[in-house]
Amino acid sequence: MSLLSKLTKITDKSKQRIGRGYGSGKGGHTSTRGMKGYKSRQGSKVPLWFEGGQLPLIKRLPMLRGKGRLNVVRPTAEVTLTDLQNMKADSITLDSLKLEKVIDVRFKKAKIIASGELTRKITVQGVLISKAAREAVEKNGGSIA
Repeated sequence: MSLLSKLTKITDKSKQRIGRGYGSGKGGHTSTRGMKGYKSRQGSKVPLWFEGGQLPLIKRLPMLRGKGRLNVVRPTAEVTLTDLQNMKADSITLDSLKLEKVIDVRFKKAKIIASGELTRKITVQGVLISKAAREAVEKNGGSIA
């Protein structure tokens, strides 16, 4: 250890508190904000995307053409056991789920989750299935391919 760290303090000057009046040393009507401008005003916050009046990046980029830009890519649809109970088809595939409008046609995958009850025999093909839902299907004599 050096000698400097062992020396005792000889000043009792406290930290300056900004914006607490003229007597604080850093007070007054501006108190480190500068004289004029947007950030000197009360309650002003510059948004993260603000580029100083320049045309923003989001407006500089080209728009995507067509109605396809409005379609949100959904990764996996959730299908409950209650949905399967209400279906007419005995063979559950991705196409049969889309055909009976259980899921949207834009979904590329579907997963069966154990929510609700299943009381009939079904066959599941090409659809992901949770462990508890698999047990519910097999309990009713169904099969998973």
